[in-house]
Order: sequence, then structure tokens, then C-alpha cells
Amino acid sequence: MNATRAESIRLDQVRRQFGETVAVDRLTLEIPAGELVVLIGPSGCGKSTVLRMINRLIEPSSGRMFLGEEEITKSDPVKLRRRIGYVIQNVGLFPHQTVRENVATVPRLVGWSKAKANSRVDELMTLVGLEPSRYAHRYPHELSGGQRQRIGVARALAADPVVLLMDEPFSAVDPIVRARLQDEFLRLQGAVGKTIVFVTHDVDEAVRLGDRIAVLSEGGHLEQYGTPGQVLSHPANDFVADFVGSDRGIKRLAVTPIPVSNLRPLPAGAPQNAPSVTQTESLREALAALLEGDTGWVAVRPESPRPSDSALRPSGTGSKVVRGEPTAQPAVALPEGGTGSEQAALGMLTLDDIYTALRAAAA
Repeated sequence: MNATRAESIRLDQVRRQFGETVAVDRLTLEIPAGELVVLIGPSGCGKSTVLRMINRLIEPSSGRMFLGEEEITKSDPVKLRRRIGYVIQNVGLFPHQTVRENVATVPRLVGWSKAKANSRVDELMTLVGLEPSRYAHRYPHELSGGQRQRIGVARALAADPVVLLMDEPFSAVDPIVRARLQDEFLRLQGAVGKTIVFVTHDVDEAVRLGDRIAVLSEGGHLEQYGTPGQVLSHPANDFVADFVGSDRGIKRLAVTPIPVSNLRPLPAGAPQNAPSVTQTESLREALAALLEGDTGWVAVRPESPRPSDSALRPSGTGSKVVRGEPTAQPAVALPEGGTGSEQAALGMLTLDDIYTALRAAAA
């Protein structure tokens, strides 16, 4: 798979009106290639309408849309859709086809050979965590809800699209499965690097997944567009503040990286079972570990690089914490006779340190 095959999306004064009702009103939005942008807002704000206009299932009433440098409002809509993956809430797998046949739908349509299509199916099923030899011959009714959703994502990626559109893809599964799918999806995006437009009504999901969040109000008005940290730290207006919730300060913990360069040295004789997190986790995980322990601090340890991880992004204002290969950090100087746990740690955070880091990220 070509992980760099992605295109930017640009909407220029796009409007969609149904009779007297304006669903989307002069929306201008630019989505960089390879980023995951979440559209969020209340019911009736035009989130799904925007997706359907991008792949021309609905035609805009006015305005222009671009995929890279190409103005897609003038493109052949059928050819356009074959370059765009689309994942919907209830998956939409063909019940009379096997998993292999479902995933190979678009490759067959664009004329791939059977051997090439089968190879692609095996690659994608492995990528989404479903062993081809075990699942490829099954029918959709023989899969769990989470497995069907994974197959829906694999089918959307089958012809190596430049853009992936996702309309509340995880909302139909229970919270435990949803959290697992979100984790797997972040891992998958780290591998394929597609431009993704993701619709959800769940603020926590938007914060967890999005590189950027576009908050829409009724009529498709863009109220704010920024990183999760920016939206949570500095809501553009009362509408955004109310929508993201009064607990936005707590939500910010999940998008604020651990300040590795400002760690305190561990105390002498730190216990082996002291609470700890890795340096690539967020302040949310650090606070949770601190509260679970009884030390009053949490150790921060280095994380060995793994091929499936992506790097910590530069923090900046409101940057998103992304798992990955850690940047090289020197181990802290430890007192003589320190424990093995202590020697492996980079340092520690107290509750005051977490509060200070959270405030600094919002400045």
C-alpha cells in the first residue's frame, strides 16, 4: 500500500439548499493531505451533507470543491467515487457476498485482476486485524458488529483511495468495542496516512481521533476549526463552549503530552510497583495512574520504538498526542542503590506538575 497516496480537500463557499432549508451555508474549509479532520455539531448542522457533497452523492447548490488541484465539482462523479473510500454507520456490506467479495468490490469495478484483488484483500484484512484464512470466506451475518465495521474500513481502502469519508462509523457498537475500534483505527491511520473526513456527534471521539476539528452549527455554519487542544482551550464563542461541554478542561488532558523535558528526578528508593506511564502517553493517562497509586507521583518511563507506532507530534498549542517512536531522552541521574524501576524511568510527575503542564499547553 502506498501510504503517501493522499490528497488535500478544499471547499470554497460551498452551499446546499433543500427547498427553503439551507443545510450548508457557504462553507469554506481546507483539509491538508494525510490529516484526519472531524466534523462535529448538533443534529441538522449538515455534517453528513458535507460528506455526500464531497463524493457527489449530493450536488452542491453553489460553490466549488477541490481534490488536490482538481475541481471535483466538474469531475465525472462515478470516477470520482472510485478514488474515495466511504464508510457508513451500518457498514453496508452486501449480505449475499463473502467478506473477500465485499472487500474486493471496487478493485473489481476498476478492472483489477483476480490475483491482484485477492492479494489486496489479504493485505487489508491482515491490516485491520482479521486473519484472511479464518474470515475471508464468511458472510457478513457470521461476523460480530466490530468485525463488520473492520471489513467496512478494509473495503473502503481496497482501491487505495486518496480520501476516506467516514459517517459515524463506530456509533452502532457498544462503548467497549467502540474504544477498541478507535485504537485500531488510529494504528491503521498511522500505517496508511490517508486524508480522512470523519463525522461524529461524540466530542470525546472527535478529541481522541482528530488532527483537527470543525465545529458546525445549524445550517452548516463553521463556528471553529482547529486542533482538539485549540478548540478545548480556546472555544471561539459561546456555541462552541457549550457544545464541547463544561468539562473541556478535563478533556484537554487527553490531548496534552507529558512534558518530558520538565520531569522531576525520582525519589531515592522508589518502589518497584510505583505507578508509571510511558513518555508517549498523555496527561490523562498520567493523572489516572497517579490517582490509582498511593505515592503522590507517577513515574515516566521511555518506550521502546515499535514499527506500528507513529511519532509524538510537536506539542505546540493544543497539539494532539499521538503514540509513537519516542524522541531520545537522557535518563535522569538516580541516587545510588535505586531500584530497577527507578533506573528505567526518565523522571516523575506530581499533581502540581500535571496542572502546570496543562496550563502551559493552553497559553
